[in-house]
This record gives sequence, structure tokens and C-alpha cells, in this order.
Amino acid sequence: MAITDPIADMLTRMRNANSAGHLQVDIPASKLKLKIAKVLREEGFIKDYYFIRSGPQGIIRVFLKYSPEGDKVISNLRRVSKPGLRLYKKCKNIKKIIGGMGIAIVSTSRGVMTDSKARSLGVGGEVLCYVW
Repeated sequence: MAITDPIADMLTRMRNANSAGHLQVDIPASKLKLKIAKVLREEGFIKDYYFIRSGPQGIIRVFLKYSPEGDKVISNLRRVSKPGLRLYKKCKNIKKIIGGMGIAIVSTSRGVMTDSKARSLGVGGEVLCYVW
């Protein structure tokens, strides 16, 4: 079955696994999804991720992160730019998420990065998703 929005599928799989309290989730791999997982790990929203060579495209195994009390680190993931309506922003127009408590993941000409890094580099791009 073809997926029309692979990034939304990735976020939905992570959101569902997080809500169910799973420790890991498997996601069909792509280069963009690997870059998003890297940003999530660098920002401390997930423990880690691994690329597993399996089948034609491989799998990304994401290890979800919880607090010592068992609370979810990721409160929510929201897809912003969709295949039918792409959302591009200049660096100064990318808003802060929940007063800086969350991040926006932006695909720029310099790679996939957080909103704060894009603002510091002075580059804009496609706003992929919000994470808080």
C-alpha cells in the first residue's frame, strides 16, 4: 500500500507508540525520516534510533524516551507542511513553539534542522512539523 504522506505516517506511528507506552517503534526508512530522527535525538525527544537494512528501503527503529516517573517526553507531534499544501517560512517568520519549550523541524537549503538553528543561520525553508 502506498503512503501519500510518509512524514505524517512517521509522526503518527511515533505518537501512537508513545501513547501506548511502547519502548520502540519501527518506521519504513527514507533519508528525510533519518534526518528528522537525528534532530529528535539531538534535541532529546527520543533516546536513539537505528537504521536496519531490511527489504528494499530498510527500517528505522526509534527508541522512545520517558522520564524516570514514566511520563512521556514527547507531548505531541504535529505535521505542518502537507503534500497538498506546503508551508514555507522565512527565518524571521518561523514562530517559537510553546514559548520555546517545543521545536519546529525545518527543511532548509542547508539541511534539516530546528527552528532556532535556522533562525541563527538566517535561513528559511519548509516547516515539516512541530514537536513539544
